Amino acid sequence: MELSQPSRECLVRSTVLTDIADDLVRKKCLPCEGGVAPLRDEQIGPLLNGLPGWQRDGAKICKDFRFKDHYQAQAFVNAVAWISHREDHHPVTVVGYNTVRVEYWTHAIGGLSENDFICAAKVDALFEL
Repeated sequence: MELSQPSRECLVRSTVLTDIADDLVRKKCLPCEGGVAPLRDEQIGPLLNGLPGWQRDGAKICKDFRFKDHYQAQAFVNAVAWISHREDHHPVTVVGYNTVRVEYWTHAIGGLSENDFICAAKVDALFEL
């Protein structure tokens, strides 16, 4: 899988967590084994607006991160893996030389759940460190 050139919108580095992101960062992912409906568009919109740079791509959300070099990109992926392990909610990551694309969706329901936004907010908070 080849990583396309990240769009400028995805590479924005915010300096402050939004109120929505701050609320999401404090939450813990809940187990999801299916049987619940994915979030509706009217639920997704406000959550996505609270996570600068994240974009909806069909049934998933994604963001591209840019780094100084490959070492920093790999270190970021390892930190994302730590978050994923703690939350038991795992993204798809695509690594380039100095870029990382992170994609979330909830496989068990075939769409987006609050868990996706919780993890996205935690990844953003990690990027701000």
